[in-house]
Amino acid sequence: MPELKVKNGIVWARIGASVLAVTAVLMVAQQIDGASNGWRSSYREQSLNMRYRAVTGTHKTAATQDLYMRHNTERVLKVGAMPTPWVLRDSRVSYVGGDIYSLESDLTSVRDPPNPAMRRTSLRNPIGVDGGSDVAASEAENANVVSPNVAQSEGLDATGAFEMDKTFADEVQRRLTVPPADQLLYGSRLERALQAKSLGAIANEYVVLVDRNQNVQALFIYFRAKADDTWRMVGATPVSTGLPGTYDHFTTPLGVFEHTPRNMDFRSEGTLNEFKIRGYGARDMRIYDLGWAQGERGWGKGGMSQMRFQMHATDPDKLEPVLGIRHSKGCVRIPAALNVFFDHHGILDAAYEARVAAGESLWILKPRRDPTPWAGHYIVVIDSAQNARPAWSPLPDGKARSQFPAQGDSAD
Repeated sequence: MPELKVKNGIVWARIGASVLAVTAVLMVAQQIDGASNGWRSSYREQSLNMRYRAVTGTHKTAATQDLYMRHNTERVLKVGAMPTPWVLRDSRVSYVGGDIYSLESDLTSVRDPPNPAMRRTSLRNPIGVDGGSDVAASEAENANVVSPNVAQSEGLDATGAFEMDKTFADEVQRRLTVPPADQLLYGSRLERALQAKSLGAIANEYVVLVDRNQNVQALFIYFRAKADDTWRMVGATPVSTGLPGTYDHFTTPLGVFEHTPRNMDFRSEGTLNEFKIRGYGARDMRIYDLGWAQGERGWGKGGMSQMRFQMHATDPDKLEPVLGIRHSKGCVRIPAALNVFFDHHGILDAAYEARVAAGESLWILKPRRDPTPWAGHYIVVIDSAQNARPAWSPLPDGKARSQFPAQGDSAD
């Protein structure tokens, strides 16, 4: 009997130990499950935050608006790189109206939407999204800086800059004689447009202003030595901007557009399209690429779409004679002589020349150019809302308009 009692005690002891072991395992499993649920909840919340902060893209690096930094007197976004394991089909970042989206290789409009591997340029603070996993945050920070021109870097006296009006008169045949009162008026309009983008302190560089109003259709070059000076006009020419009413035709977008190598310019091949029109002008004319912009569609129900915004020459025989009226697909068409003037003197090449000074070789810049130290960064597009044609901006003559080709609006 004593032996039986001992055996029963051993059995019950083993059962008790097993129960304790099972209980311990269940408690550990419950703790692990609780931790796992907490991690999943945290991850889901973090994912939503990341989704909110990510710029649309199909690649593995996205720009985030994570910190602020100072740039001169302006508050701009500092950009960091953030890996994302998914593709965001709809971005939840709210973009400002003046933002420009750019891609160096795509030169089309709404028919070929921009590649998701794009760069966001917000005037003084371009934000890089490159798609390569090796893009560092420091590179994005460097992109935030607008390179000063030579005159700004070296503090050059501005006297020579005002001599450019004589060069303009010698080299550009299609000129507009703008009365002094209107020169001052457009200078004040330029100032308001720059101030609206926190760029009102710009000085000691050239700025190009375009009035897209259908009764004006003019381009102006302005300069001032100091931020508190009055803008002075260097010269003006007729142009053609977007003519709505036909598929794939946009109204030329308003705003301040930075001319930067991030949207590398290119040159015309001088080839004819299917309507025997050289849309980009003669061979070797330079196309000033301003990147992707939000443009108002001129067909269907209207609305806004991305368009590739450029400034370029046009067919010298068929289309240049009718500059001064709207007939582009949204770009700004300029006279060939003005194109050469801009190109040779680097009127808008501050950022390009800065790269050359840093040791880069840019094929777009000609070796025999004569770059000005007062090169600028910006093209500004406004609409003066004039309801009558000013005398200083006449329509093209009747003969030129009568010879306008049937498909003259087909080119960019």
